[in-house]
Amino acid sequence: MQALIDKEGENFKLEPWDWWYYAEKLKKEKYAFDDETLRPYFVLENVQKGLFTVANKLYGLQLTERTDLPVYHPDVKVYEVKEADGSVIGILYMDFFPRESKRGGAWMSSFRKQYKKDGGNVVPVIQTVFNFTKPTGDKPSLLSFDEASTMFHEFGHALHGLLSNCTYISLSGTAVPRDFVELPSQIMENWAAEPEVLKMYALNYKTGEPIPDELIEKMKNAGHFNQGFITVEFMSAALLDMDWHTIIEQKNYDVTEFENASLEKMHMIPEIVVRYRSTYFAHIFSGGYSSGYYSYAWAEVLDADAFEAFKENGIFDQATARAFRENILSMGGTDDPMKLYVQFRGREPKTEAMLKRKGLLKN
Repeated sequence: MQALIDKEGENFKLEPWDWWYYAEKLKKEKYAFDDETLRPYFVLENVQKGLFTVANKLYGLQLTERTDLPVYHPDVKVYEVKEADGSVIGILYMDFFPRESKRGGAWMSSFRKQYKKDGGNVVPVIQTVFNFTKPTGDKPSLLSFDEASTMFHEFGHALHGLLSNCTYISLSGTAVPRDFVELPSQIMENWAAEPEVLKMYALNYKTGEPIPDELIEKMKNAGHFNQGFITVEFMSAALLDMDWHTIIEQKNYDVTEFENASLEKMHMIPEIVVRYRSTYFAHIFSGGYSSGYYSYAWAEVLDADAFEAFKENGIFDQATARAFRENILSMGGTDDPMKLYVQFRGREPKTEAMLKRKGLLKN
């Protein structure tokens, strides 16, 4: 990046606030790749069909739109979720577009969680919410690949709720520890990027042609770009969180001095700064991630290692899918997460798959 600055005849040293600007320039120079070139291939309805196809191939699920069920806004769609044998296991609401008074971002929640009562199963009513660009004129809703991955991600949370098989509401579905709850969601993102799956749903909205192999290869190569920065930026925040929450001496702390000491201890290079300054690090002081911000990284270890099992046996291998469903998705918080993971994988998770996926470890 500094070489790029020098080549352009600029006379300054790379600073943290320059990073993303020059990262984008370098990405285009190295890979001749712009994320916007992908957008014509990710029509919202096609991404959704691809997602439902993956759920069917993995778990035999059938999702059928129900126009007779009530919705809380005309843009919302509702689906009945059935097992391969036709038995209903839940209802899924999908809320795709922004509107006045709706907060930004994407999330999954439940109107009713799964539980058992009087010998019967009470099926869950699950919601996934997004803020994708609405169709305009004759142009459909086109997603970025990140947005397509987000749909897969939130649907992974939805599966955690829909495939729950627990007795008590307090333990069903996503009622698991913070550093385990992102496993079902993050593992689904892997299918979104698999060439075999991309060919199913990434179809050009004008021609109907599937995404070309050349573009898939560029996506893969560019996916490793800047991962060192992303990893360091995240881990610095996770370690700063730990430093704040392992204080044992009660006194008045100077926030800037504390942060600087924390970053110096972890050998942060000056061109990268911590992701969140303490004064607005809402996750760890008011967002429920106190001494737990690391959990996003740990979930990456889990999902990469778990998906490796699918890659070893086939990404739609039925035995692997059944083991994941029975030991992870259906169990909620009824047992220790590591025990559940070992029951699925046959061993504890390893970091290698995650490092390879980021390009930080050679295959």
